[in-house]
Parts: sequence; structure tokens; C-alpha cells
Amino acid sequence: MATVKTKKGKIGVTGENIFPIIKQFLYSDNEIFLRELISNAVDATQKLKVLANKGEFKGELGDLTIWVKLDKKKGTLTVSDRGIGMTEEEVDKYINEIAFSSAEEFLKKYKDSAANIIGHFGLGFYSSFMVSDKVEIITKSYKDDAEAVHWECDGSPEYKMEKTKKDDRGTDVILHIDKENQEYLDEHRIEELLKKYCRFMPVPIAFGYEKEWKDGKEVETDKPHIINNVEPIWTKKPSELKDEDYLNFYRELHPLNEEPLFWIHLNVDYPFNLTGVLYFPKIRSNIEIQKNKIQLYSNQVFVTDSVENIVPDFLTLLHGVIDSPDIPLNVSRSYLQADQNVKKISSHITKKVADKLSDIFKNDKKKFEEKWDDLKLFIYYGMMTEDKFYEKAIKFVLFKNIDNKYFTFDEYKDLIKENQKDKNGTLVFIYATDKDEQYSYISAAKNKGYDVLLLDGQLDVHFINHLEQKESGIRFVRVDSDTVDNLIDKKEDNEAKLDENEKEKLIEAFRTPLEDDADNYIITFVGGDGKGTPVTVVQNEFFRRMKDMSKITGGQGFYGDLPDSYTVVIDVNHRLFKKVKTDFEKSTASELKKYDEEISSLRKEYDELKKKYEGKSDNDIPANDKKKMDDLDNNIVSKQAEMKNKVKEFAKNYPVIGEMIDLALLSVGKLKGERLERFIKRSVDLIK
Repeated sequence: MATVKTKKGKIGVTGENIFPIIKQFLYSDNEIFLRELISNAVDATQKLKVLANKGEFKGELGDLTIWVKLDKKKGTLTVSDRGIGMTEEEVDKYINEIAFSSAEEFLKKYKDSAANIIGHFGLGFYSSFMVSDKVEIITKSYKDDAEAVHWECDGSPEYKMEKTKKDDRGTDVILHIDKENQEYLDEHRIEELLKKYCRFMPVPIAFGYEKEWKDGKEVETDKPHIINNVEPIWTKKPSELKDEDYLNFYRELHPLNEEPLFWIHLNVDYPFNLTGVLYFPKIRSNIEIQKNKIQLYSNQVFVTDSVENIVPDFLTLLHGVIDSPDIPLNVSRSYLQADQNVKKISSHITKKVADKLSDIFKNDKKKFEEKWDDLKLFIYYGMMTEDKFYEKAIKFVLFKNIDNKYFTFDEYKDLIKENQKDKNGTLVFIYATDKDEQYSYISAAKNKGYDVLLLDGQLDVHFINHLEQKESGIRFVRVDSDTVDNLIDKKEDNEAKLDENEKEKLIEAFRTPLEDDADNYIITFVGGDGKGTPVTVVQNEFFRRMKDMSKITGGQGFYGDLPDSYTVVIDVNHRLFKKVKTDFEKSTASELKKYDEEISSLRKEYDELKKKYEGKSDNDIPANDKKKMDDLDNNIVSKQAEMKNKVKEFAKNYPVIGEMIDLALLSVGKLKGERLERFIKRSVDLIK
């Protein structure tokens, strides 16, 4: 073999600004240099194993551990392997020649993308210049009679290469860390990066030595500190593993988490390569906090934990590992490019997840029910965002009622089809969101023979909205969205028998205790059965649901900006209302009748004058008649105000009205502060 002579030259690029490009455009992602260097070392080691298996390398493999070493005094970080090494010609080929048609064209093409440089153009090694002002390579090929080569470069296109001494095969890459990146001379920082990027690489990686406590202080042993697990469970066959193996691996990934519900082992080799283990964590809320727990690897090299482009969004709630060499990666291995393989992999993972859930449901429904509260957010999210998952999940999605009984969608429809159909034949699913706060409404619905679902999860309101759009002939109403008689419209005549004049005055009477909040309440009367509460406070299902849905997006949008609005429903057939009505009439009838007559007379005179000048312009009306019309109008408004004050005066002096209203407000948690204190005092007085 030819003797290596000292050689100087320029790295083969057409422009001289390759290193500034690397530093400028990858500076924010510069930590990946360590992953790239160790990946190269792993590749060199794996290639040597292949050659040995084929009989092309007949020497002893020996210890193949890759070493990462820090020397703070010299300011160097070194990555050493005992792989195939390189000859002078190979250094020329793989290090000195970079295939660029034009560095200027490259800069122009990638000026907007900080990540699109390393890897795709064979620049993994050159990522070392992002953190170094000089890089050295000392390498010796595995080939017989090979001579060691020393290469160095200071970050310009100029390099130096010469013969050197090296006892063993393999490669040492020595980085002289620059002033701006001194963090990479910190032991803890390097260990952090090694654990992030290299913890499952297939060749042992040593960083220093194990430490132990001796004589009250920490001392270094002679045992190498291996930072990686070279055989993670996803590289093994499912038949070789026990449940405890999967649980131990989960603890290795997420040591602080609760144990997972169950897991899926992915093991596909056609038409694409995909391995991995996905765990179902206990998910009850905080969707965003749970995301980014799936790690993507390529041949056991960490790439990213942002896998949105590989798996559907709802599957990012899972935890675990995916490993596939068939997923196309750009140069930094951190961003995915959508292609057919990615779409196939995504579909396959979705199918495997749906099949796993379906199998558990079919084989052990009781176990599925026990895990439902932890699973439902995940399943709801999937059904809302993936049609293919919806088609499978609609068969095993569960509904839990307030008695903690579980039903499939079809089972629940069968349960309520006789008693919970409205006049149009629509099945009405009645639900509660809080068993305690809505207890009285739930009790009234159950007394009516209705079944009530419990939907108290983070996505429940969004899910039922989605279900109503997907499935015909159903609708959901919250148990407190109307009186029990009106929850399901069955053509029953429950209209209140009050004339408009009576209604108008009684509305004012019952509005009085609401004080400054009166504008947020609508007063209505119904002809109920008289057995329930005399006054009920409800919220319109549509507007309340839209507001609830807006909360999960931070309250943004039209509905999120609207104030809360409630309806006060009064049962005119209740004995308390009848008493109020009787006492109201006795106390105010004669006086209010006079106001009615006066207002009627004034309005009649006003209407006659208005009719007299109908069709004429304002200028054609005599000034006297104009003034008369204005005076009449003002008198009407004044008399109406006086009459309203008389009604308010009665309501304020008649504590039963305030008590009825406040009891209704109390039942929905709307009675607080000073008003609650007044209610308590009034209640005590009434008991006396």
C-alpha cells in the first residue's frame, strides 16, 4: 500500500463559503452534530460486523464500544470507534469531496430553511464545524498493511492530510470546541445529548466511567459508563417478550408516569419496514401536555419526538417508539417529507390501534369498561379527526350513564327508543355533566322514566356535536337545558293559560328579584304538572354548547364572547305560583286596572291622531297636533313606568317571589355573595 505523504489541498466545493453556510443555517440546531458523528461511528462498526460475517474480515472484532471523551483543558471532544476506518483514498473520497453544483445556488435554495442541510447532501460529518474552530480525524483502515491518516481542517475549505501513527483500526474524530459553544465541554450537557439521541443505538457507547460512593465521596470505577441499550424491545419479536418486559421499557422511557393501560407491538417488514411499541397511557385531560411522547427512530438513531406527519394527530396522544428506515427524512433528520410510504405507515398504525381496541372490547368487555374513563378522551379525539378510525370505533365506543352502566351506541339506542323519542321520531340522548350540580334535574328526568348519560370529560361536548353530524335521527340535550316536560317535545300541551296582560305584569314581578342581572334572564311560563319545583333556571342547549366548545379553544370566537344567558321557567300549575298570582291580584288589581285603563285611553287617542296623518310628511302635521302626540307618547311611557314600579313594589314586599327565584338560582350555583346572605336571612324569617 502506498505511503501517505503530507498533502495539502482545498475541499472540493465550487464556492468557498460552505462553512459559513453550515454555521449560519444550522446554528439553532447545532446539537445534532453529536448524533451525526456517533451515527457515523455506528455505521463504521456495523460495516465491520458485516464484513466479518461474510469472511472478508478475518481479524478479531474485539471490543467494539464507541467512546466519547471530553478534555476540558485542551477544549476537545472526541468520538472514537473501532470500525472499518479509512484509507487515504477513502478520506479523499468521503471527506475532501463535497458534491455541490454551486454553493451560491445552495445558499439561495435553502436560505429560508435552517434544517435543510445535513445528511441529505452527505454533510453529517461537517455538522461538527457548527461547534468547532478546528476538527481532526485520525483513522486507520481495517485492511491489511493500512497506514494511519491524520486529517485536519480549521473551518475553511483548506485542509491538511498526512501520515500518522495509530495502533488500532478505526477512527477518532477530535473537535476543538469554539468559544461560542463551550457548553459542549460540559459533562452533563454531553450526557444529556447522548441520552437524547443515542440511548438505543445498536453499538455500545461509553462516556466516562461508572461512579460510586466510597469513604463519603464519589469516586470513579474502572467500569465504562455505557449510556445506551443496544437491544431495545422493539428490535425483538413479540413472542420473545413478557408483559414485564414491556412495562420495564415503558418505565425506562417515562420513569415518572403511571403504568400504561396496554400496548401495541408493531412489527412490519412488507411493503415497508416498521417496528416499534406504542403504549396507551391513562389520559383524562390536558391533551396538549400529553403530546410529543412518541419518539421516532431510524435504525435505532433518534430523529424526533414530533411525529405529527407520520401518525394521525389523535395518535400523538400515545407514548412509545416508532422505528422505520423507510420514512424519508430531510438532511437534519428532524422534519418529515410526506410521501406514499408515510401515508401507508400512518394508515397501518391507525388500523393496528383500532384493531387492538376492538379485540379488547370483544374479548374482555368488562376490562374495556374498567379502562373506559382513561380511554374515552383518546377514542373521542380519534373519532372526531379520523374517518377510518370512526368507522371502526363506532362499534366499541361506550356511553356511561349516571348509574355507572356502560352501553355501546347501538345498545343505548335500543334502551331509550321507547321512551325518549320526540314528536319527529328523533332519539333524544339526555346527558348531565356534573352529577352533584345537576342532581335535581337528573332526579326529575329519572322520575319521568328517562335515562341520563354522564358526559363530564374534556372532549365530550365536542364529541356529541360530531356524533349528531355523523349519525341521523339522534340529538343530545343536557338535562338542565329545559324543564323536564320540555326536554323531549312529545306534542303534549303544556302551554301556560295566561293572557298577555297578566303575563307581562307577572314577568316584571318575577324579574324584580334578579336585580342588576335581570338582562341575562328570560322569564317564561309553562303549564307543568305542578309536582316539581315552581321555578327552574335552564340554559339553551345550542348556545350553552357552543360556549362550552369555545372554552377548549381559549374562549375565542363569536359564542365565546357572548355573556351567559339563562331562562327562568315558571310552572303556572304549581301551588306556590297560584298563591303568588292570587295575592298579586288581590293586592294590585284595582290600582293596576286604573293604569291599564288610563294607558288604553291615551294609546287610543294617540293612535287616532297618528291615523289622521297617516301617509303625510312630518311637515304636513300641524305643530299643535305634533306636540299633542309627543305629550301622549310621554304620558304612556310615564304611566307604564309607574305601573311597573307598582309591580316591583309588590314583588319587593312579597318575599315568596324572591324566595322562589333564589331557590332556582341556588340550584344552578348562581346565588353568591350578598344575594346569598340575603336569601339565608329571608329563609330564616319565612320559617319563623
